[in-house]
Amino acid sequence: MAKHPNKPTRKKKLGSYPHAMVIFTITLALFVIGLFSTLLIHASKLSDVVKQSIEVQVYLDFDLTQTQLTRLKNTFSQKEYIAYLNQIPQVRFFSKEEGAKEFIQESGEDFMAFLGDNPLRDAYIININPDFADSEHLKKIKAELEEIDGVYEVQYVASLIDSINQNLKKISIILLSFAGILVLVVVILINNTIKLAMFSQRFLIRSMQLVGATAGFIQRPFMNRAVLQGFISGLLASGMLFGLLSYAYYQINELYLLRDETQLIILAVLLVILGMVIGFISSFRAVRKYMHLSLDELY
Repeated sequence: MAKHPNKPTRKKKLGSYPHAMVIFTITLALFVIGLFSTLLIHASKLSDVVKQSIEVQVYLDFDLTQTQLTRLKNTFSQKEYIAYLNQIPQVRFFSKEEGAKEFIQESGEDFMAFLGDNPLRDAYIININPDFADSEHLKKIKAELEEIDGVYEVQYVASLIDSINQNLKKISIILLSFAGILVLVVVILINNTIKLAMFSQRFLIRSMQLVGATAGFIQRPFMNRAVLQGFISGLLASGMLFGLLSYAYYQINELYLLRDETQLIILAVLLVILGMVIGFISSFRAVRKYMHLSLDELY
C-alpha cells in the first residue's frame, strides 16, 4: 500500500496573521471619516459662498462725474474686506435709472410720471469677504465707507446677516460634534479589529518570550504590518472617496462650485496618516497586552 507523502506544515511567523479582513475594516472606517470630513469641507465652502452673497449698498452723492465714479470704484476695490471672484473685486455700479426700472417692475407704479424726476441715487453694490461678514466688522465697514468723499449713505440688512451667522454657527457646532463622535467610534473599531486579528498570535508571542526574544524584536513585525495595513487602507479609502465625489460632481454640476482641491488633497493625506498612526498604536497596545498576560489568561 502506497504511503502518502507527509504534507509540509506551514510555520507561523510573527505578524503573519491574515490581514485582508483588517485592511477591509480599516478602509471602510477611514472611508466613513473621509465622507463626513468631505461634508464638513463642502459645508464650510457653502458657508463662504453664503457670506460672499451678503451685499452692502453704498449710495452716492448726486451729480458725480464719471471721473469721480471711477475713483470711488478704485477706492472700494482696494479695501481688504472686498470679496473677490476669479481675482476680480466684487464692486458693481448700480445706476439710479436701473433702480427706477427695478422699482417700477416690482411695484407696477411709475413714480417718475407724477414726480417728474428720478429721486433715487446712484450706488455701488459691494460683496464682503467672508472673514469680515459679521455684525462687528460690518459696522466698522459702514463707518469707514461713509467717511469717503462722494458717499452719501451705506446700508445693509443687519438682521439678515445676524440670522445667517447664527445659523451657520449652529450647523458648524452640530457637524463638528458628530465628527468628534465619529472619529472616536472609528478609532475604537480599528483598535478592536487589530486586537482580534492578533488574537491568534498570542501563543506565538509567548513562545518567543520563552526563548528569550526581546520586546522590541517581538513587537517590530506587528508594528510594520500594522503601519502597512494603515497605509494601504488610507490609499483605498481616499480612492473610494475621490471616486464617489467625481460621480457626485458629474450628477450635480452645482456641487462642483463647492469643491476645494487643496483641502481634499490634505484630507486624503490625513486619511493615510490616520490609518498608519491608529494601526501602529493599536498594534503596539495589543502586543503589549498579550506579552503581559499569564498563561492561564492566554487560554
